[in-house]
Amino acid sequence: MKNYGFTTTILHNDRQKTIEQGSLHKPVHTSVAFGYADARQLASVFQGKEPGFRYGRQGNPTVSALEDKVNQMEQGVATLCFSTGMGAIGAVFQALLRAGDHMVSSAFLFGNTNSMWQTVAGQGVGVDFVDATDVAHVEAALKPETRIVFVETVANPRTQIADLQRIGELCAQRGILYVVDNTMTTPYLFRPKDVGAGLVVNSLTKSIGGHGNALGGSLTDTGAYDWNKFPNIYENYKKAAPAQWGIAQIRAKGLRDFGAALGPEAAHHIAVGAETLALRMERTCANALALARLLEQDERVAAVYYPGLESHPQHGIASELFKSYGSLLSFELKDGIDCFDYLNRLKLAVPASNLGDTRTLVIPVAHTIFYEMGAERRASMGIAESLIRVSVGIEDTADLLDDFASALNA
Repeated sequence: MKNYGFTTTILHNDRQKTIEQGSLHKPVHTSVAFGYADARQLASVFQGKEPGFRYGRQGNPTVSALEDKVNQMEQGVATLCFSTGMGAIGAVFQALLRAGDHMVSSAFLFGNTNSMWQTVAGQGVGVDFVDATDVAHVEAALKPETRIVFVETVANPRTQIADLQRIGELCAQRGILYVVDNTMTTPYLFRPKDVGAGLVVNSLTKSIGGHGNALGGSLTDTGAYDWNKFPNIYENYKKAAPAQWGIAQIRAKGLRDFGAALGPEAAHHIAVGAETLALRMERTCANALALARLLEQDERVAAVYYPGLESHPQHGIASELFKSYGSLLSFELKDGIDCFDYLNRLKLAVPASNLGDTRTLVIPVAHTIFYEMGAERRASMGIAESLIRVSVGIEDTADLLDDFASALNA
């Protein structure tokens, strides 16, 4: 098959398999059960001897089509979809870690992921949080029982970037599973497979779906990790080739047993949204860079965090690895400017908690999504009380810049 570009591949991916009635989109299959004319075939499907659908919690034709689409984006060997991005991250713990294991995580994390790892730590798995912008910190935290290293490509909300390439090399040397959350870059800007990630997380709710109308998440096995090296694979999932062991165990222990199944209606919304991912990312990245430069030049702004700025500590890494710098930025206002008053003066940007929407969304970080973790933990992550996170949308650039500048001038 000819190698097409990113958008062409995603647009026509459904049509690589037969679609009912010649539909251009995979139809929405709402049934939770799938009948077979031959009971022996039903048994064969359940035993994994032939492909097929068992029950809606374990798979669905509409969800399967989305899995194929995401898998193409990440160039993986297999992808599983979940009801949310957190469901996908939870499945990593549920399916692959056991009491007594250890994991190393970047300290710069999405608030709910941080909360998840705190829960994991309370259930018998050791968790060390480190500054993953330097591979030396990750290496120093490794133990003989370390099973996973987990990082985000661009941290939410302060935009720190992990030492992605060198962490991948370290994990390969030590035989450790490298898990990378690609949500803030998306497969269009960066493929974690290129730095040795064995599993890739995407919150499909964000830029891949792109329109703020459906929740979803995914885990992609890139094929970069040798599952022979992972000690926690149960014998009954070793029937297939080793490359399939991890995804088979995650499907059973993380999707079937954990229950965070993606619904077909949401899968359809996400699949349609994904078709314009590249177009939207080009616009949002351009808008974000223009806005970051505007804010950086304003004397009323204390700090701006965006990888596209030369002042960003990891600008070099971002320039080397990413196609562009993403749609996430954050900034701090100088003392004496109330962040709530500023946000209320914005006319276009919407105070809301999502990311990767077509609309620009803003939120006062310390008072909302990171409030629960407390002032001490926020300070350790560099989150100031005045920090404002911006998920930049696809508005006309001039209108967006005028909105943020006018709110400063008021």
